[in-house]
Amino acid sequence: MPRVKYVLLDCDNTLCLSERLAFEACTDLTNEVLEKWGKPERYTVEQLLEDFVGHNFRGMLIGLQKKHNFTMSPEEVDAYVDRELGAVTSKLSEKCQPCPGAPEQLEALKQAGYPMSVVSTSAKPRVVASLKKVGIDHYFPDEHVYSAATSLSPPSSKPDPAIYNYACKQLGVKNEECVTVEDSKSGATAAMRAGIPLIGYVGVYGIEEGKEKMEEMAKLLTEQCKAHVIMYDWKEFPECLKKIEAL
Repeated sequence: MPRVKYVLLDCDNTLCLSERLAFEACTDLTNEVLEKWGKPERYTVEQLLEDFVGHNFRGMLIGLQKKHNFTMSPEEVDAYVDRELGAVTSKLSEKCQPCPGAPEQLEALKQAGYPMSVVSTSAKPRVVASLKKVGIDHYFPDEHVYSAATSLSPPSSKPDPAIYNYACKQLGVKNEECVTVEDSKSGATAAMRAGIPLIGYVGVYGIEEGKEKMEEMAKLLTEQCKAHVIMYDWKEFPECLKKIEAL
């Protein structure tokens, strides 16, 4: 393909080390829901990450209802989503850190003239809080931060490709003219379904869970989500981008 017209970027655990912090904040709410609806199961942060990484809280609540066989009204879901957003945004504003090497590569992309946009499944206030705490918000004008939970009506969640389709339409580019970076199966699946060339970032798994998990995710993103390139460290991004543009 010729020069990429837009670099689309997931936020959580791709640009910012935010996923575990967010799941810490929402585990208590998840267990509160299970208790309120009379379900005996309880989640640890690790179990919740294993089952729902890459999903926003609305998507998690839908998944919990299916998995544990109970029903919440739309109003009840909305109320819990609002509570979760407040708790998570507060924690990210206080503690979020960048994925190692990401800020430097954003600066290099800017200097090289590549336009960039964040395309996240998470609620926009949460995404913006992470970007600001990490100090990379100046690369992304507010109108170029897209959220499946906030930008779409009705709200959605990856692996639904709707947020990618919406972002490309708003940016005035064809899906196949872009590249995206995703770390999770749900996000990578959304990119695959949207027909956007994908760089699978697995370095975060090495940081948080070890080499075995990192290699497991590299295999999964390649085989199941059709990632064109696997990136183990952000310093590899220029070479990954070259490989995409050489396709």
